[in-house]
Amino acid sequence: MPTQEMDRAEDRRTSPTAMPRVAKRPVAGTVVRWVLIAGGLLTAAYVATKLADAGDTMAVVATGFVAMLGLLIYGTRRAVPAKYLFFGVLFLAALQVWPIVYTAATAFTNYGQGHLVSKEQATAQDIAYSVEQVPGSPTYGLTVAVKDGTSPVTGKLFFLLASSSGKAYVGSSTGLQPLTGMRLSAGRVTVAPGYTTLNLLQANKRKDLANFAVPTKNRGGIKASGFAEAFEGRPTLVWDKKADIVTDARTKQVYVAQDARWVPKSGQGQALPVGWKENVGFANFTTIFTNPSYRSGFLHIFVWNVCFAALSVLTTFVLGLLLALMLNDQRMRGRGVYRALLIVPYALPVFVSALVWMSMFNQEFGLINNLLHLNVDWFGNAWAARAAILITNLWLGFPYMFIVCTGALQSLPDDVVEAAKIDGAGPLRTLRSIKLPLLLVAVGPLLIASFAYNFNNFGLVQLLTQGGPFSGADSQAGSTDLLISYAFRLALGGTNPNYGLASAVAVIIFVIVGLMSFPGFLRSRKLEEINR
Repeated sequence: MPTQEMDRAEDRRTSPTAMPRVAKRPVAGTVVRWVLIAGGLLTAAYVATKLADAGDTMAVVATGFVAMLGLLIYGTRRAVPAKYLFFGVLFLAALQVWPIVYTAATAFTNYGQGHLVSKEQATAQDIAYSVEQVPGSPTYGLTVAVKDGTSPVTGKLFFLLASSSGKAYVGSSTGLQPLTGMRLSAGRVTVAPGYTTLNLLQANKRKDLANFAVPTKNRGGIKASGFAEAFEGRPTLVWDKKADIVTDARTKQVYVAQDARWVPKSGQGQALPVGWKENVGFANFTTIFTNPSYRSGFLHIFVWNVCFAALSVLTTFVLGLLLALMLNDQRMRGRGVYRALLIVPYALPVFVSALVWMSMFNQEFGLINNLLHLNVDWFGNAWAARAAILITNLWLGFPYMFIVCTGALQSLPDDVVEAAKIDGAGPLRTLRSIKLPLLLVAVGPLLIASFAYNFNNFGLVQLLTQGGPFSGADSQAGSTDLLISYAFRLALGGTNPNYGLASAVAVIIFVIVGLMSFPGFLRSRKLEEINR
């Protein structure tokens, strides 16, 4: 009987249908895993709390969803592939997909200077700006400040307020919050963590200080009275939400909503200073292609942009290929030294090379004019500036093509080249019919990627010419501007940045690069048939 029981037990262990044993995990590994999971959940909870304080409901929901998904993936033994893909997909969505989606969404809005907040927030700011002092209203010791690390002239404005009871507050365009960790002197805040206080000269440079007000809970506002004091008063504007009008109780002026701003109904007078963000459909795209000032500049820049990207790829590839062919010859001595020297331009940071070339192109003291006995205004003439950018980009780009072509040439099968020589093919014939087709199989996708990179080569243009020279009174579109630098100037340059219009340009760039790259990828796929 014992022998029969042992045989049955052995059969069960060796049976194909027997359940496999599950290896037990070490206790230490399990503890570490759950500690890391708990740390991730606590981090997500902290981030969600901060987002909730900022009023971003969708971001809170997204954070909770990601946290629960991470718990399901790493808290169980299932979904093993997802354990390796989770963080990669998460960062892909956060750093690539979301910026594209957000930019595309912004392109359909009027988001820009004077249209940064919602209608409710904009109206609250307009009402706060209309505050007038009422006899007996509270007063505060005032310190004007900006966030640490921001410009005293253009950074977001804050009021550091000290009440007569010794309490301190920080006020912004969104409201009043208690201030902790500050230092008071003579009834004013002198030091506050996270804020940089402005002196009288810096405060006088702020054009928005005269109208700035901090909204309060009683529908009033706090405004500056001089440089060192502020008062809490009552607004003269009243918003009737049902009728969707704003009325000035002092002047009886009625304002109606028009073009995302409150404008006088009578047509007489100025609009209220703060507008709001709203959807405008395809208005930004229509402006680019129908507004004469934008249309001419956009088409002019587009043509140059395509030529710049194409010429950059062509010149760098040709020079890199020629150098790779020359240094691939076994008869040449010291090839390693030459190859190391040719990589030097690629190893240097772009901004260093661009600044060096900018000094060499100087009309009066530059090396190029002095060495060649020229008097070319490289940055004052449109064609000379374009040539300067192409020459500089050739210097920066040919080492990359040289490295790629060298690797591709060394990987070519020797028997094919030898067979061509036996058949009587000369060097040029071998290059054109054998080496170049095989080379393009490996290099073709990289040429397309190089075209896309140079199409958006913002750094070189910004460092070398800043998009100039500019013709006439048009300060938006320069002779060497690329679409990306044009979008940058629309978004951040000038006195009236327009993020919505700049986002529309960015969307157009995305579509153009995609449409121009797609045929190239199809062509490079056909080249793969050569190796079959």
